[in-house]
Amino acid sequence: MKKKFNVGGMTCAACQSHVEKAIKALDGIENVNVNLLQNTMDVTFDEAKCTITNIEDAVKKAGYSIMLPKEEKKKIEDHSLRDLILSIIFLIILMYFSMGVMMWDFPAPPIFDMHESKMGFALIQFLLVLPILFMNRGYFIRGYKKLFKGPTMDSLIAVGATASMAYSIYALFSIAYDPSDSKMLHMSLYFEAAGMILVFVSLGKYLENLSKRKTTKSLEALYALAPKNASILKDNTIKAIPLEEVKVHDILVVKKGDLVPVDGKIIKGEGSMNQANITGESIPVYKKVGDYLYSSTILESGYIEMEAEKVGIDTSFSKIISLVEEAANSKAPISKLADKISSIFVPTIFMISILVFIGNFLFVYFNQPPYVTTSAFEVALNYAITVIVIACPCALGLATPVAIMVSTGKGAQEGLIIKNAEILERTGKISTVVFDKTGTITKGRPEVTDITIDDATLEIVYSIEALSNHPLSIAIEEYAKKKGLNKHTISNYKAIDGMGIIGTYDRNEYYIGNKKGAGLEIEDYRNLEDEGKTILYVLRNHEFLGIIALRDEIKTGSKDAIQELKNMGIEVIMLTGDNKRTAIAISKSLGIENCISEVLPMDKASIIKDLKRNGKLVSMVGDGVNDTIALATSDLGIAIGAGSDAAEESSDIVLVRNDLMDVVNAIRLSKRTLNTIKLGLFWAFFYNLICVLFASGILYHLTNGRFIMKPEYGSIAMSISSVCVVLNALSINFFKVKRNKDLVIESQEKEENKMATFVIGVDGMMCKHCKAHVEEACKNVSGVESAVASLEDKNVTVTYTGDVKEETLKNVIKEAGYDPR
Repeated sequence: MKKKFNVGGMTCAACQSHVEKAIKALDGIENVNVNLLQNTMDVTFDEAKCTITNIEDAVKKAGYSIMLPKEEKKKIEDHSLRDLILSIIFLIILMYFSMGVMMWDFPAPPIFDMHESKMGFALIQFLLVLPILFMNRGYFIRGYKKLFKGPTMDSLIAVGATASMAYSIYALFSIAYDPSDSKMLHMSLYFEAAGMILVFVSLGKYLENLSKRKTTKSLEALYALAPKNASILKDNTIKAIPLEEVKVHDILVVKKGDLVPVDGKIIKGEGSMNQANITGESIPVYKKVGDYLYSSTILESGYIEMEAEKVGIDTSFSKIISLVEEAANSKAPISKLADKISSIFVPTIFMISILVFIGNFLFVYFNQPPYVTTSAFEVALNYAITVIVIACPCALGLATPVAIMVSTGKGAQEGLIIKNAEILERTGKISTVVFDKTGTITKGRPEVTDITIDDATLEIVYSIEALSNHPLSIAIEEYAKKKGLNKHTISNYKAIDGMGIIGTYDRNEYYIGNKKGAGLEIEDYRNLEDEGKTILYVLRNHEFLGIIALRDEIKTGSKDAIQELKNMGIEVIMLTGDNKRTAIAISKSLGIENCISEVLPMDKASIIKDLKRNGKLVSMVGDGVNDTIALATSDLGIAIGAGSDAAEESSDIVLVRNDLMDVVNAIRLSKRTLNTIKLGLFWAFFYNLICVLFASGILYHLTNGRFIMKPEYGSIAMSISSVCVVLNALSINFFKVKRNKDLVIESQEKEENKMATFVIGVDGMMCKHCKAHVEEACKNVSGVESAVASLEDKNVTVTYTGDVKEETLKNVIKEAGYDPR
């Protein structure tokens, strides 16, 4: 069983690690993934051994809050901003009395003036810091709860602020005991330091959260595109229902401007669909009866009735959201290093702070340097607290998940669905890309170009091919239909993988397939093969009758994408079931040096395994059911979005746009993400190293007291670290995908010929026959793509391209015997 939980109270990578350890310690836990960025946790567990209550208790025992997302019926008001503003106000007043009066002689009432009332001067600071402590009490509660179980960033803040407060309270009582303050302790109060630590850390966390919210913008944009309702047709009545109530086989109505609620087929009507939400292409696609619709696409014009086939989490759009969420919540292998360091980071900082305290105390006590104007204890305490406050494990914990979140969201926006973070990391390391030919490099819609058999034989071939759904069979079927040929009843139909098909008609066995399956010495058609055509040999009872040649055009952009991969130093290989001469002709036209031909579907996986044995990191790009094993066998399976469901399920990345240039884009995005993560981790390590060095007091002594670090400066520096790491990850949003020039030109041409719509009122339509007459009249106008009349609305919706005048349509409607308005 897999469950998602919301976890509250996590502030750094150490917190994330504690929650994971707490859950992994339970029996029956199969997998746990804690996301610091979204404050969520995905747990896969055995219900027989572990319950949700066990999981919740373990998290609460670790010191964090937990709840199931569905339990959040009331949105709890977030008081963090209010508390932050109030804390800042109290800190400003506190700073006025502490630093302002002490350093710049700001005016103050005599009772609070350090020269006239040392006790009042100390007491007002104590009273002003109390509200700040109260509003930021969460750091103390969480920090001390985990101090001995496994300290976190909260523990660092809590100990630093507590040390500042403890010393200052000691000074306060000393002044009360000795009002003259002969020890001058009123000059060594740390109340403002405690307040500044808490306020600056809270301000940093707030700014960090603002930045983190931007990382989820892509996901939120996806959620916003999801349909919420559907219009169901029952008993000739249209009723709006929540999307969750739609069932398979329900008849749904989609009107102009509506989102398609679920996946399904059109059973009535036609229209122009904007499929940008799924394919990323804004050019509308004309859809008619029998065509497939995808959820979240938009009907720009027309009227459609559809039968629901995939509902709920099975719709194409739901799967995209699910995959993107899963990828955003997953961990990349590179993050393991950061996790290990984070787990020992806080204890190490505590040890360093103790050493800093001892070192500074001994140095000042025994050497009495002239630049030190306070006691050895105060100098040691100052730098020990500063070390504790300045070190920040947050930056380490955020470097990877924020970059992964931004990258997967950006990929989804550009039509690259990457299933998890490990895949994202692996993509950038690919050294070899293997392309299936049909439907991947080529359009997958071959056409008959040459034929040497008579029409009588072609009728039988057509009848056998009609039983197959192979692209070559479909092409032959369409060719025969155009010729008006008849179909016959076929028996003993059989498909031979990688060779061809067999069928029996009138007691004669026919074979249609490649030369290998024919098993005979047949005249070669090398001239056709050299043109990149696929030759199908036709045999009757093992006697050769003739051939059918077909050519599958290469997709626009395939050549450019392959060249881009080669420019990146990636080896490109083409796999095909075609004979060697045809395969070589196609590969040469694409600039592919390595081509493997006459490959049976079951052999594709073996070839991938052989390539992997040579030490190569291999990616397989395919679209068909026969590619699924090879996709699963490869190090990185990439499925073309227009391919089969099985191919998409077996793959690691789905290219929604059906554009091979997106293979290049996926690799580039991976490399960009890895570089961003490495830069973030380097920054986090380097920054902490330098800051701890500055905070240790070494520079203070080397510069004879000119370089001074205080806890309040440390809290500012700590906040800057986390914000910088998040901003670095956000830079992935500036990643620009490459688009094929020819595809851009095609898109522009389509845009110029983009379908538009007229809605014309029509009086006089009384029945379905009238409706059909009006539609037929409009469709006869040149440029009209579709016409859908409505008896209820008394109008006709006409979709057209080019220069179609509304007046022309009104005239043909009038000539048909109806009154346009």
